[in-house]
Amino acid sequence: MEITEKLLKLKYPIIIILTISLTLSALIIFAPSFLTILAYFWPLLLSTALFLVAVIFFGKTSAHTAASDSDPADKAGEVLLDYVAGQPQLAVDTSYKPE
Repeated sequence: MEITEKLLKLKYPIIIILTISLTLSALIIFAPSFLTILAYFWPLLLSTALFLVAVIFFGKTSAHTAASDSDPADKAGEVLLDYVAGQPQLAVDTSYKPE
């Protein structure tokens, strides 16, 4: 009787441990292996790695010119960035008068 009383006291921890053990063993048995996942995703991983290498390569090899306000491409880029950032500096026609 002493054993059954001790087992009844530990009923909930035993149930929890059995549940966790069954869950982990089911995951190990039924889950796909790492190589299966890698075989499925290797094109995505490879293309991402090549893209990052290209970004780093072009970032290091592109010629950075001195910041000049005379370059119209830089000015157009700044206007576009200001617009995207939510600070548009649009020219407003104040000569319009409704009839």
